[in-house]
Amino acid sequence: MAISAPQNPSQVHRFPQFKYIDAVRWLPPVSAFDRFAAIAFFDSDSNSPSIEIHCVNSNLQSSFPTLTSQSSWAPPSRISSLKTAHSTPQPVIAAATFSGSLHILASDLINGGMIESGGTLSELGFHSGPVAAVDLREGGTECVSVGEDGRINLVSFVGDSSNLSYRRIFDANGLVGYTAVKWASPSEFVTGGYGFGLQWWDQRRPGGPVSQFKGNWCQGKTSGIVHSIDIHPSRKHTCLAGGSSGTVFAWDLRAQQQPIVLAGAGTGEAAMSLLSESEVWEVQYDRYTRSSNISNISSTRILPVMICSEDGILAVVEQGEEPIELLADPCAINSFDINQQNPSDVICSLEWESIAILTRS
Repeated sequence: MAISAPQNPSQVHRFPQFKYIDAVRWLPPVSAFDRFAAIAFFDSDSNSPSIEIHCVNSNLQSSFPTLTSQSSWAPPSRISSLKTAHSTPQPVIAAATFSGSLHILASDLINGGMIESGGTLSELGFHSGPVAAVDLREGGTECVSVGEDGRINLVSFVGDSSNLSYRRIFDANGLVGYTAVKWASPSEFVTGGYGFGLQWWDQRRPGGPVSQFKGNWCQGKTSGIVHSIDIHPSRKHTCLAGGSSGTVFAWDLRAQQQPIVLAGAGTGEAAMSLLSESEVWEVQYDRYTRSSNISNISSTRILPVMICSEDGILAVVEQGEEPIELLADPCAINSFDINQQNPSDVICSLEWESIAILTRS
């Protein structure tokens, strides 16, 4: 599989930070010219983590934007997962840590982007070890957390983010570990873990997953890990996943055990060329890129997907088409986020302590 360049190359702006960037997330805009992002930093010199709100200002005098820190908040340990819910004017931020705590924050973007600390869950028994992943339900009233300890927790903060409560959805007692999670509906979510396995959960049917996708299909490998999951709001029957060995695949609940491989080694019978040979750290459906087969978008066809990888690739992948490379760096691209309000804007974190912002024309 060849890799093609976009017909209209993106404008790429890099901003050195002199600190490691663990995660980047767009926040909803409050004006036509200012964009805001929540960024998780880690200063290895002082061993101090932080979450900062930055303003991306479009400079009318030039095509080069500016990135300005507005406020900062210090978590108790390094951030392991960062998610946002776009509930203007105070978007909710969920930040999980390697010490096993969860923090709900709010940012007042109208009045300078100040971070307001809400509730914290750090009690013994919430998670044993790091919180591997969290996801906020849109609207910002519930958060689901998973860990390699096998625990799945549902955190509620209806009406007041400072008053958190949680209940245990499932506990595998360490026999199964979870590394990724994504809401599918107000009552359903998907988890992922080792062996490229995925599990579909429905709170209306407690006791365990209502459906499972048993991975272990990638050339007989069982050590693959799912790092990221996404679900398109208009196609909730299809779950997108990215993980080890450059693997990107989709799981259609209507075809339970047959993966739809977009990139990676394939099922072993028809191996595909690798877009990336390393970990795919994040996957998101790309609402900006139009399908090349627009006349035949059936419910079984996977919509275009954006990925970032350990070997420095940011690209758009479409089923049966050549990948489109947006950025290739000599260092890892650890995370990215597509602006929901303006999908032409992409922010990503580079391992060599810098942030890149792409504007697609």
